[in-house]
Amino acid sequence: MNSGDRYDRFIVKYRDDSAAHSSPAALQRSLQAMATPRGRGNAMALKRLHRIATGADVVSVDRGLDRVEAESLMRQFAADPGVEYVEVDHIVRPALTPNDPRYRRQWSYWGNNGIDADEAWDLSDGSGTVVAVLDTGITRHSDLDENVRPGYDFISSTRSSNDGDGRDGDPSDPGDWERAGQCGEGRPARASSWHGTHVAGTIAAVTNNGKGVAGVAHSGWIVPVRVLGTCGGHVSDVADAIIWASGGAVAGVPENPYPAEVLNLSLSHRASCGRTYQRAIDSAVSRGTTIVVAAGNESADVAGSSPASCDNVIAVAATTRPGRRAGFSNYGGKVDVAAPGSHILSTLNSGSTRPETEIYGTRSGTSMAAPHVTGVVAIIQSVAGTPKTPAQVEALVKSTAKATRARPSRPIGAGIVNAKAALDATIAPLPPVPVD
Repeated sequence: MNSGDRYDRFIVKYRDDSAAHSSPAALQRSLQAMATPRGRGNAMALKRLHRIATGADVVSVDRGLDRVEAESLMRQFAADPGVEYVEVDHIVRPALTPNDPRYRRQWSYWGNNGIDADEAWDLSDGSGTVVAVLDTGITRHSDLDENVRPGYDFISSTRSSNDGDGRDGDPSDPGDWERAGQCGEGRPARASSWHGTHVAGTIAAVTNNGKGVAGVAHSGWIVPVRVLGTCGGHVSDVADAIIWASGGAVAGVPENPYPAEVLNLSLSHRASCGRTYQRAIDSAVSRGTTIVVAAGNESADVAGSSPASCDNVIAVAATTRPGRRAGFSNYGGKVDVAAPGSHILSTLNSGSTRPETEIYGTRSGTSMAAPHVTGVVAIIQSVAGTPKTPAQVEALVKSTAKATRARPSRPIGAGIVNAKAALDATIAPLPPVPVD
């Protein structure tokens, strides 16, 4: 419940020995006395609807009250010596279970060691938020296209772009396959990963459409920003992409029409955070953009991985279905939170080199963990009355996380991100008013 909610029904429990409890006429007189909240000039009509089995009365108001008016009215009830307690008669709704046929295979959204997305979706689906995915770009997929907005290709090197040119306005993924030895002596040939498509699907696959999989923030928008190609990408390109995606200016690149509230960087390399990364991140954070980063997959201390070791990011480790640290996941004091990253089902493509047919498939890695957190950040911002700062978002996801089974010697942050608990803390429902 947020500042835009309206309140028109309350549960009022009069004390059993009060006149209002035993006399309808006395109860009506009590309601008439509440008709104008103190300090407010807008009169209202209050009416008793019925008494429920607990002995409390349901009272309706002839118009929806804003939060200030509702709190004022509740304080007036609480000040009546004959009132035991008063609270909002909240509306409850059935818990959403998406009809996407592969949803039951998405273990990371529900269960003891999932992120409790299934419970959070009754409160927020990410509507109105923009998420930038800095990755390999994106392929067409009918379970994702509806939520995709224009992005940009920031790969400046034609050696790795694999699309015949440098930077341009087309963030589609042409494939990042490698020939044997192309990206390093002794390195084997590798098929295209369609990494960005998989990451984007976890964040915002179209949901409840009777097809495929569900996304954490499935009514949010994805802005694909291509920074990874054959053999990877350059820090300089990623830095420009961070600034542009957050609404900053980059020379020679058109203004971003969809500045993002949150950026997902499921990428890393073994080095401590450099100044280029840190300055780009600080620039984005100064515009209010939260940055979520994969911790890396070397089973090593995250202090040696970038950009996860940078300041002002949410660094995400990966967990398995039993709630333990995934064996490949980095760890350490700079990890902020964990999320499921083992055998994660999402949108993919069947092509071994170039894009072919849309499919679904599983991947493992901290790259798969980070988009769970990114999706949670999006649904938080969707319901926040005032957008939360990156520092507030980080504190919120950490303070509401679930416990993990991580070894103390290899910490993975505050725990597994908990979408429902984070939303509950964001929404701050109107509480019952106790009576002394």
